[in-house]
Amino acid sequence: MGSAKKDTSAARKARIEEMRRAEQSRERRNRILTITGATVAVAALVAGTVFLVRSQSDDTPSADAKTSGSFVTGSDGVKTWKGTLGRNHVTKAVAYPMEPPVGGDHHQAWMNCDGDVYDKALNNVNAVHSLEHGAVWVTYNSKAPKADVEALAAKVEKTPYTLMSPDDKQADPIVLTAWGHQRTVTGASDPNVAAFFEKYVQGEQTPEPGAACTGGLSK
Repeated sequence: MGSAKKDTSAARKARIEEMRRAEQSRERRNRILTITGATVAVAALVAGTVFLVRSQSDDTPSADAKTSGSFVTGSDGVKTWKGTLGRNHVTKAVAYPMEPPVGGDHHQAWMNCDGDVYDKALNNVNAVHSLEHGAVWVTYNSKAPKADVEALAAKVEKTPYTLMSPDDKQADPIVLTAWGHQRTVTGASDPNVAAFFEKYVQGEQTPEPGAACTGGLSK
């Protein structure tokens, strides 16, 4: 009888010990899974941060902007790019063959162009993406009369799919740009301003008609 009790007690202890070992084993597995998951998450976060920093800070011009061709000026004074305009998304700055650019490879983020007026020069790689969405981009340099700048800003502010910014790198005082098309104007009262807006705001040249002009960069 005593031997039977001893055997039962020993078996119970063995089962308890086995259960304890199983529980410890599960705890070790859970700790490993937790540590592994945390490590993967941190690594992904670091990688994403590095990519973001590089994409925002790497200003080395790309070797190939995927643009080739030249301008042809029409009887209406509008210069049309005859050739290739790349449409790839890149993370580096792009050396465009014209200023302001009329198209080409660009950043994934576009500049907001819902009648947005900027008081500082824009990154071309973001503004070009706005052109791809069918926006008209009004730019001016320091030679543009203040009254014209103010009048053009008022026109842009009430016109969806337009944006405006200074550009001291351009040769002419006031330039209007759409994807693949560009012209200079003499001032805000030049009738060619209205004609350009009418034809090219969400015009037939738009690579991505109807794409958003909000939800992008605002400065």
